[in-house]
Amino acid sequence: MMFGIRWIYNLVFPIVLLVMLPGFLHRMLRRGKYRHKFWQRFGLYSPRVRKRLGNGRRIWIHAVSVGEILIAKKLIREMRRENPAASFVLSTTTSTGFKLAAREKSPWLEPIYNPLDFYFTARRAVRTIRPRMLILVEAEVWPNIVCEARAVGAGIALVNARLSPRSERRFRAARWITAPVFNQLDLLCLQEPEDIERWAGLGVERKRLIVTGSIKFDDSGKAGGIRRDFTPVLSALGVEPGAPVLLAGSTFEGEEILVAEVYRALRQEFPNLFLIIVPRHFERAPAVASQLEKSGFQVALRTRPPTSGKSDLLLVDTTGELRDWFACATVVFMGKSLCAKGGQNPAEPVAAGVPVVFGPYMQNFATLSRQFLRHGGAREVSDAQTLQEAVACLLADPLLRETMAANARGCLEVHQGATARTVAAIGKI
Repeated sequence: MMFGIRWIYNLVFPIVLLVMLPGFLHRMLRRGKYRHKFWQRFGLYSPRVRKRLGNGRRIWIHAVSVGEILIAKKLIREMRRENPAASFVLSTTTSTGFKLAAREKSPWLEPIYNPLDFYFTARRAVRTIRPRMLILVEAEVWPNIVCEARAVGAGIALVNARLSPRSERRFRAARWITAPVFNQLDLLCLQEPEDIERWAGLGVERKRLIVTGSIKFDDSGKAGGIRRDFTPVLSALGVEPGAPVLLAGSTFEGEEILVAEVYRALRQEFPNLFLIIVPRHFERAPAVASQLEKSGFQVALRTRPPTSGKSDLLLVDTTGELRDWFACATVVFMGKSLCAKGGQNPAEPVAAGVPVVFGPYMQNFATLSRQFLRHGGAREVSDAQTLQEAVACLLADPLLRETMAANARGCLEVHQGATARTVAAIGKI
């Protein structure tokens, strides 16, 4: 049956890719840097990389972008703690993800771009790497890569498995295709107990399902790790010690100007308030800065401090710093939730002890965001007016901010130890 499904998939996949090509090209031109190691996307590697990849001992972890790379890094650290001799290939789809993965490059970790899931491309990549195990992060189950990894005898696991309502509807409608693919996996590590019934409803055998919690939220309720102190950066921008800071994190197009206008209105009540904006894709920073400046804001860039005068706001045009900027905030708005759909990780500001506000479109974090709202650990807003009201309420009430952050941390306790539980489950296959 799997042979027939792959035949249909390999017939349809190039057509779907061709239909989606204009959108891909637009993103490539807008974000740039897609030419970097371009041929790796077709399973073609330089002699040096082939030599490093092809020892047949590496564990291949695929993580699509920055958020998934951070999960992979936690997993790798725990696996190396269990087995210091373990070596890895860490693949990603985006240029920002590759940049983050490349920071970990070492004799035991080789970053690459994930190959497109064409039949011959996937076969070439898998037979070059010859992984002893393939670990997919969150939602990256590519049929050809999975089947080729199975063909070379690799164990296969999906960790931190994420199933959005939209994906669930699609998989259920095409269950006769998707169920056999998912059952090629040895293990699916789920985030929540209720996820078992959802995945089983898609035709996945229950013996392959285990609840481990979310690696993304493991230790999120603690302030663990060394955080960079950005206080000197803010001081240089004229932000007074103790002044309130509104941070808009992982924003998408349309959200930056919306939050900036809310900020303009809030400064009538809170004149010392400062705004930090961290776009989800740092490549958008020039366009965002131009838009904000046209609206009358004095914009400072993280990579270009102002030469004179006090700036109205800071636009962070770097990558990999958001976690540390959260510690500077008084209130956080999480992006991709008002002007775009899906949402971004609301647990990260909670780890810094900061209350979080988000819009109605939190599908990628639906379970966690519902728990936060149910237990008074977050505020949901629907537009600029309700965002302004929620932020004003929090800025005016320190006790409310402290209570909200504490309530949210309580919701994360179930996920503590998720990384170790995931590694233990992987060890059994």
